[in-house]
Amino acid sequence: VIFLDSITRLARAWNSECPQSGKILSGGLDANALQRPKRFFGSARKVEEGGSLTIIATALVDTGSKMDEVIFEEFKGTGNNEIVLDRRLVDKRVWPAIDINRSGTRREEMLMPEDEYRRVCVLRRVLHDMNPPDAMELLVNRLHKTQTNAEFLMSMSMK
Repeated sequence: VIFLDSITRLARAWNSECPQSGKILSGGLDANALQRPKRFFGSARKVEEGGSLTIIATALVDTGSKMDEVIFEEFKGTGNNEIVLDRRLVDKRVWPAIDINRSGTRREEMLMPEDEYRRVCVLRRVLHDMNPPDAMELLVNRLHKTQTNAEFLMSMSMK
């Protein structure tokens, strides 16, 4: 497992050190600057002899920097899972400070039985209609009342 804080900083550093291509993208980012960070990030998919490598990386967003925005857009959607943190939850002291509606796992239907997946979809629809702090508080409170995720999902009615 590799923890990278952050893919944005790695791309910025490479932008200042890489050979200049002469082509400058939006925000002052050189066209070559994302080549090495993309290769690094892609290494999780290209492990020799079928090994496993997990890269958990952060990205800086909402910084007001056009360069940061371009970097984020280049990497957005390339991972298997995205967890979006929410400052409003931190300000309200709600933990974990995850925006449930903007977070998720790609192809999550492959990770659980069909009946559990249907219940996850129902849960997501219910939580989507709530503001993020209320959604997280509801989810945490309900999770504390069960021993397993499967038990939690089975406790929900399928309306």
